[in-house]
Amino acid sequence: MSDKHTILGGKVHIYKRPESPIWQCSTYLAGRNRRVSTKESSLSKAKDFAEDWYLELRSKKSQGEIKNEKTFSDAARQFEKEYEVMTEGQRNEKYVADHKARLRNHLKPFFGSKGLSEIKPGLVQEYRLQRMQNPPREDAHKRFKVPSRTTLHSEIVTLRQVLKTAVRHNWIESVPDLSMPYRQSSKISHRAWFSPDEYKQLYTATRKNASESKDKPWAWAAAQLHDKVLFLANTGIRPDEATWLEYRDVAIVDDEDTGDTILEIEVRGKRGVGFCKSMPGAVVPFQRMVKRNEPEPIDRLFPVDHKRQFNRILDELNLKFDRDGNRRTLYSLRHSYISFRLMEGADIYQIAKNCRTSVEMIEKHYAIHLKNQIDASAVNVRRSRSL
Repeated sequence: MSDKHTILGGKVHIYKRPESPIWQCSTYLAGRNRRVSTKESSLSKAKDFAEDWYLELRSKKSQGEIKNEKTFSDAARQFEKEYEVMTEGQRNEKYVADHKARLRNHLKPFFGSKGLSEIKPGLVQEYRLQRMQNPPREDAHKRFKVPSRTTLHSEIVTLRQVLKTAVRHNWIESVPDLSMPYRQSSKISHRAWFSPDEYKQLYTATRKNASESKDKPWAWAAAQLHDKVLFLANTGIRPDEATWLEYRDVAIVDDEDTGDTILEIEVRGKRGVGFCKSMPGAVVPFQRMVKRNEPEPIDRLFPVDHKRQFNRILDELNLKFDRDGNRRTLYSLRHSYISFRLMEGADIYQIAKNCRTSVEMIEKHYAIHLKNQIDASAVNVRRSRSL
């Protein structure tokens, strides 16, 4: 049986996508192509759905409810065309690629054929619900994973950027309210980190894992993981920033201010190039990687992410979650770096500058570790009472 059919004198097309049992339908109306899933695997039921859908569109057109306007796909194409050119040298290439991936994988399939005036808060909420629930039947063969809050937030950021592009071109008057309804209270959550004792447990375990893996097929990966743990905890670099680091971005220097031998690192993150000065503890792991890998200047320090191996070690140490139930990841090593520096009394502005973040973010998420910075004599002031 053919996977393509037409009805209503060729005005409506009914078809199947590869490897999907569900029929789709499309038509050209009011200056653009319109598509929708019938959500039916029966051809006869799909034809009935498509006919009703087309007649409803015709009715809306005659009543002026459907206008010949730019679609979300039009705005997305314009955004992609402009964004990469206008941000060249200011945004990391991966950050630009992430915007394109979100559009391709999630936003265009949902909003693509919608007119820009149709994208209202209710439709955006429908998008969130679809992303949080099991996929429709035609995608049932794919493995479903509920996106994290950060992932969903990033998708809404991309959506907002596309709509801002539409505003600049006068395709819509303003960006609709994209805020999350029913949002949680503004309670501040502290970032999962490793206390000094837990961090010692961790690097002792990764060192033991590397030692016991010698002459094994995974010996290189185990040695790299141990050095990565030490490197991240002594630099505060984000794991995604570390992924993009090349050997030419790192230099071993003698710091004039402290007299210590440290690493000076050019960090390429989402806001372009930043700089980092490491703790002395990052030098030896870096030297070991140079000796182990004999790299070219353009080779990456960490070409493998090590997530599975890292999680296995955390599970063995019972360190996967902190006491508040927050999940620890490689990112927790950055949080540990910031926390350690605060506990040692380092200047919060300098920490923020070295970590390419803001003082506000550090105070907001790491304030629990500022107790050693509080002067009790200044806080516990009592007014003398007259007898």
